[in-house]
Amino acid sequence: MSEDQPVLQLLNVESAYGPIKAIRGVSLKVRPGEIATVLGSNGAGKTTILKTISGIIDPRKGSIEFKGQNITAKDPAFIVQQGLSHVPEGREVFPLLSVKDNLLMGAYTRKDRDGVGRDMETVFNYFPILRERATQDAGLLSGGQQQMLAISRAIMAAPALILLDEPSLGLSPKLTKEIFEIVVRINRERGTTILLVEQNANMALNASDYGYVLENGRIVMEDTCERLREKDDIKEFYLGLKDDGVRGERRWKKKKTWR
Repeated sequence: MSEDQPVLQLLNVESAYGPIKAIRGVSLKVRPGEIATVLGSNGAGKTTILKTISGIIDPRKGSIEFKGQNITAKDPAFIVQQGLSHVPEGREVFPLLSVKDNLLMGAYTRKDRDGVGRDMETVFNYFPILRERATQDAGLLSGGQQQMLAISRAIMAAPALILLDEPSLGLSPKLTKEIFEIVVRINRERGTTILLVEQNANMALNASDYGYVLENGRIVMEDTCERLREKDDIKEFYLGLKDDGVRGERRWKKKKTWR
C-alpha cells in the first residue's frame, strides 16, 4: 500500500435493518496515520457505518477497501486478521475474564510473544489502573475502566486501523478528557490510524484531523476539523454556539441546508 493510498475507503455504501435504510450512499476515506471522525445525532447512522466496515452488517450496495483490499461483506474474523480492530459502543468486555485475559484475547491473532508482552506493558502505561486490576474480573470494573480496557484490547491486536465507537458514552467529563488524551497519544506515538464516531463534537473535532458530518444516513459535509470548527452550521448544531443574528430564531421550522 502506497503512502498516498487511503487505509480505508468506502464508496457509495448502503446498509439497512430490514426495510429501514440506515446509511445511504456513504463515501469516505481514512488516510494513513490520521484520526478521522464521523459526527451526527442519535440515529444518523454512525454506528452502522462502523458495523458495516467490520463485517457485522453486510452492505446492500457499495464497496469497502482496507489497505487496498476489498473487504466488502467479508467475515468479521477475516477482517480482524487483516489488521482492523473495532471498539464497539458500550465497551463489550468479557465480564467473567480477568483484565489480563481480556487483553490477551485482543492479541489472539498474533504469534510474536515478545511483541505481545511489550504491548501489554504499553497499555498498562497508558492506563495504570488496568495494571492494578490485572487479575480482577473485567465485569467488576467501573464504566470508565471498562472503556480503557476495551481500547487497550484493541491495541493488543497491533492493528493498522481502530474503529472507535462513542468512547465517551456514559462517562464523566473528566474521564472523557482522559480517554481522548490517550486516544491522541495512541495515534501520535504508535502511528495507529483511527476512525472515531462520537457525539461529543467538541472533543471529536479537537482530537481529529478530518471530519465527516452524517445526517439521516448521508454525508452532508466533510472538511479538515480545523475548518469544520469554524463553520456556522457546526458551531450552532454541534457545538451549541449561535451568532447573535440567529439567536431566538425558530430554526427547526426551516429546512436545513448544509454549507
